[in-house]
Amino acid sequence: MASKQRILIVDDDNNIAELISLYLTKECFNTMIVNDGEEALQAFSSFAPNLILLDLMLPGIDGYQVCREIRQKSNVPIIMLSAKGEIFDKVLGLELGADDYIIKPFDSKELVARVKAVLRRYQPTVAPACQPAGKYVEYPDLAINLANYSVMYYGNQIDMPPKELELLYFLASSPNQVFTREQLLDHIWGYEYIGDTRTVDVHIKRLREKIKDHPSWSISTVWGIGYKFEVRNR
Repeated sequence: MASKQRILIVDDDNNIAELISLYLTKECFNTMIVNDGEEALQAFSSFAPNLILLDLMLPGIDGYQVCREIRQKSNVPIIMLSAKGEIFDKVLGLELGADDYIIKPFDSKELVARVKAVLRRYQPTVAPACQPAGKYVEYPDLAINLANYSVMYYGNQIDMPPKELELLYFLASSPNQVFTREQLLDHIWGYEYIGDTRTVDVHIKRLREKIKDHPSWSISTVWGIGYKFEVRNR
């Protein structure tokens, strides 16, 4: 029997944390609750969670700093929980590496659905010997494999959260085609995500930090419209 997936719940309000744990336990997840940032960093090492639900307003080390420190050593999915609904707070959370952002108060069914959705996107499938059509694209010095969620850049594997990889793959699989921010938000985040189009800009920025322009290709901005994976000299 497969082991249960582990969810680390970080929230200084123990009543909310216990309620979240109850929802997730009913869905056959194994949960652990901690109430501050220092505990969260310790539990990350000892509990080895498959996903972290991270409240932003924590005593001591806040959720932003916890996310920053975890992202220095791991791409484990992180969903931020916050009563702050401002766009600035969402963008900051995404820039630090969060995979999703849920505003309190939240519906229990939506929380569980988002947890499952992020876990589905994160978990790689085993790549078959023959690459299935539509799951693999390759350009000079760049190979993107959606079957096993890997990116090879100049012969080195690049660590990349699922959303960044999916965005890169989507653009690269339609070379020179221009997509609006709204189209990218819909294709990559889907109906389950209610976000701002600046989410796309944040992820493009993070991609460009890892994948620099190449003489044969680049991730290009089409001013006033959106983005495209521009291919030259093909």
